[in-house]
Amino acid sequence: MKIVIVGYGEMLQAVISGVLKTKHQVVGVFRHDNVMLKPFMSKLIDMLKPSMDYNFVRTMKLYDIKASSVNSAEFREELKKLKADVIIVASWSEKFSMQTINSVKFGCVNVHPALLPKYRGPNPYIHVILNQEQRSGVTFHLMDVNYDTGAIVHQSATAVLPNDTGMSLKLRCCDLAYYEIQIFLNNFKEKMSNPISQNEKEATYQSQFPLADCIIDFEKETADEIDRKIRALTPWAKTFIPHKNQFFEFENHKVYHKPSDKDAAQIIRITQNSVFIVCADKNVIEFSGLKLKSPLHSMFTSLYLHKFLKVNSKAI
Repeated sequence: MKIVIVGYGEMLQAVISGVLKTKHQVVGVFRHDNVMLKPFMSKLIDMLKPSMDYNFVRTMKLYDIKASSVNSAEFREELKKLKADVIIVASWSEKFSMQTINSVKFGCVNVHPALLPKYRGPNPYIHVILNQEQRSGVTFHLMDVNYDTGAIVHQSATAVLPNDTGMSLKLRCCDLAYYEIQIFLNNFKEKMSNPISQNEKEATYQSQFPLADCIIDFEKETADEIDRKIRALTPWAKTFIPHKNQFFEFENHKVYHKPSDKDAAQIIRITQNSVFIVCADKNVIEFSGLKLKSPLHSMFTSLYLHKFLKVNSKAI
């Protein structure tokens, strides 16, 4: 079977690597880089500062498809020239048109890094951790014109670990996809002949995490809630400690499950490298490696910490 793979990042590389372990042929790869940039800029960047995806495709000696969109005439023409039987999607931002889906014999199969029908939408790793799920995984489903709604043809689960970050969970799902794509393709006819419709009553859709929620609210959030938010957003977004009209970034944090008798949001200790703050449940988090968020102000972090950050002041 001739396969075209579209995608980006770690999931693209995992799926390509898995397919290459089977008897099937990768006849082309369509990188997301080519959609994001004009053809001239894409070619220039490939020469001067090639992306991780470009280097991987080149190393694997695979055909790099050039087109402006998965829904473009030039992409469908490439599919025709390559005589592709199926498109496998490994992370993508565009909705696929039915014209594109129907342009290959077996349509499009998306590799979604969550256990559908729960956690449809982009970057589900964040919400899986925030919601304290015990399991996540990968779902292979047929694609239609909506995001992540098509019938399921294969699914496999993995544990969500207590100290997972968004990235560590993502990498585990990518590792799982590497093995599961092989199982799926080795049983392709059977899997494709028995698709299971998603139960819409169980479906959830998670949009992008709102930037306003990246600011920690020590008066409302418990220590464990803050810890989960920090881990879930790593490495895609930072969380910030507010103080008056300033915001601090930090490198590390540690939760102390030993309730304080101080008020929520109160700064109870400051050392040369750390600040200790009481959370809504009275437990304390130590933050180290503080730096003022603004690049203009970051050089004055030490001065600000010395002059304005005081024990018994509040992180609000």
